[in-house]
Amino acid sequence: MPSEKPMYRIFQTLLVALLLFTAIPGGLRAQEGLRDLVNALGEAKLSDMDEHIAALAKTGDPKVVPVLEALGEGDLYARKADGQVFLTKESGSSLTLIDPISGESAGEAPKAALAKIKVNNGVRRAVRTALGSLTLLSPDRGQRLKAAHSVLQSPNADALGAIENALAAEKDAEVSALLERARATTLLISDRPVDEKREAVRLLKQNGGREALSILSTALNSADETLKPDIEAALAGIEQTEALWAAGQNVWYGLSLGSVLLLAAIGLAITFGVMGIINMAHGEMVMLGAYTTFLVQEVVRDSYPALFDWSLAIALPLAFLVTGAVGLAMERGVIRFLYGRPLETLLATWGISLILQQSVRSIFGPTNREVGNPSWMSGAFELGGLTVTWNRLWIVLFALAVFAALLFLLKKTPMGLQMRAVTQNRRMASSMGIRTPWVDALTFALGSGIAGMAGVALSQIDNVSPNLGQGYIIDSFMVVVFGGVGNLWGTLVGAFSLGILNKFLEPYAGAVLGKILVLVLIILFIQKRPRGLFALKGRAVEA
Repeated sequence: MPSEKPMYRIFQTLLVALLLFTAIPGGLRAQEGLRDLVNALGEAKLSDMDEHIAALAKTGDPKVVPVLEALGEGDLYARKADGQVFLTKESGSSLTLIDPISGESAGEAPKAALAKIKVNNGVRRAVRTALGSLTLLSPDRGQRLKAAHSVLQSPNADALGAIENALAAEKDAEVSALLERARATTLLISDRPVDEKREAVRLLKQNGGREALSILSTALNSADETLKPDIEAALAGIEQTEALWAAGQNVWYGLSLGSVLLLAAIGLAITFGVMGIINMAHGEMVMLGAYTTFLVQEVVRDSYPALFDWSLAIALPLAFLVTGAVGLAMERGVIRFLYGRPLETLLATWGISLILQQSVRSIFGPTNREVGNPSWMSGAFELGGLTVTWNRLWIVLFALAVFAALLFLLKKTPMGLQMRAVTQNRRMASSMGIRTPWVDALTFALGSGIAGMAGVALSQIDNVSPNLGQGYIIDSFMVVVFGGVGNLWGTLVGAFSLGILNKFLEPYAGAVLGKILVLVLIILFIQKRPRGLFALKGRAVEA
C-alpha cells in the first residue's frame, strides 16, 4: 500500500509531460498549417484563388483578416527566392515586410525581389465574402452589420455555417434581419435539403423587394424541378407587390409635383379670378423668390453660418415682401391702366417678364446659382416600398399650409370678404363702398407674394436661374383653368390631379409627349365645362 502513492505521482507526472509534449507541437503545427495556406496564395492561379481564399476563411482564425485585407488592397507580395508571402508597406524604393502570422516586422527587401500577388474583381469579391464570414461575430455592431451586407451581396455556400452561428448569437434586430436574408440567399445555392430551401424562398418572398427578385431569378436557373414552382410563385407574388408599390410611388411623385404646381398657381388663381388679368410675369415672381433665398443663404454663409438651418425661415417672409412689393409696383404702374384690355395686359406683363429676366441675368449672371438644403430637408426615408425625400415632403406640407392660410384669409377676414365681393360682382361691390382699385392692388401684391414663397420652396428642388419661372407658367395656367378660375379648392384639386396624371403618363409617353397629352385632355375637358371643375357663383361671373 505505501508504494501506491509514489507510483500514482510518477504516473501523474508522466501524463502531464505527455500532454505538454503533444500540445506544443500541435499549436506549432496549426500555425505552420496557416502559414502554408497563406504561402499558397503566392503560387495560386487567378482561376484557383477563390478556393484558397475559402480555405483561409474556413480556419476561422482572426489572423487571416489582415492577410485577406492586404490581398484585396493589392499589398500582398511573395518573395521570389523562397515563395514566402508577406504583408508589405512602402518604404522608399524598398518594401517593409510584415510576417502575416505574427504581425511582426521581417525586415526590408527591394521591390525587384518580390512578386505582387495579382488580383481581379472576382478575387476582390471572394475576399469581401470571406471577410464578411470572418467578422460576423465581431463585438462591434458596425462591423457585424457591414459583414452581414457583404455575405448578402456575395453569397457563398461555404459561409453558411458561419452565418447560422452568427444568427444564433445575434441580439441586434437589424443585423439579425440581414443575417436571415443572407442565410436564405446562401441556402438556395447550397446542397441543403429542398424543405430548407422552400423555407428560404418563403422568407425571401415575405421580405420582397427588387433584391429578392434578383436573388430568386438567379436561383430559378439552377434550382431543382421540385423547387421551381415555389420560386416561380414567389416571383409572381413579389412582382405583383412591386407593381402596387410602383403605382404608390407614382402617386407620391404626382402629389409632390402637384404641390409644386399648387404653390406656383395659387397666387395666379386669385389674381386671375379677382382681376381677370393674364399675368405672364407670374413666373418671374417665382424666380425672384428663389433669388431672394439665394441672397439670404449667401449672407448667412458669410456672416452667420450657425444659422444656416434657419435660412429658409428667414427667406420666406423676405421673399413674400420683395415679390409683393414688385407686384404692387406692377399693378399701380402699368396694369391698372389696362383693365378691360386683355390683349394689351398680356403683352405688357410679358414685356415686364422679359425685363425682370434680363435684370436678373445682368445682376447675377446667366448660370445656375447654388441654394443649399438645410439638414432637416436633406436625405430620404423608406415607408414600406416607397422612397420619400424630406425636401419633397416638406414642400407638400408647406403647400397645404399656404393653401389653408389663404383659405382662412378669404373666408374669415374683411380683406377676403372684399376680394370675394369684387370677384362676384365688381360694380355692386363698388356701389357698396368697396375701393375696388385698392382691392385689385392688394390682391395682385398678395398673389405675387405667394409666388415668391413658391420660389423659396422650388429653390430646394430645381435650378435657381433666370429661366426658373418659365418652366411653371404654362402649367400654372392649366391648373387654374382646369380647376376653375378664382376657386382655391379647384386649384388644389387641379394641381394634384394634373401632377398625378403627368407622373402616370410619363413612363409610357415621355415627359414632353405626356405634357402634350395633358394639354389635349384639358382642352377636351374645357369644351364640356368651360368654367372648370369648380365654377365661381355670382351675377357678374355668370354673365
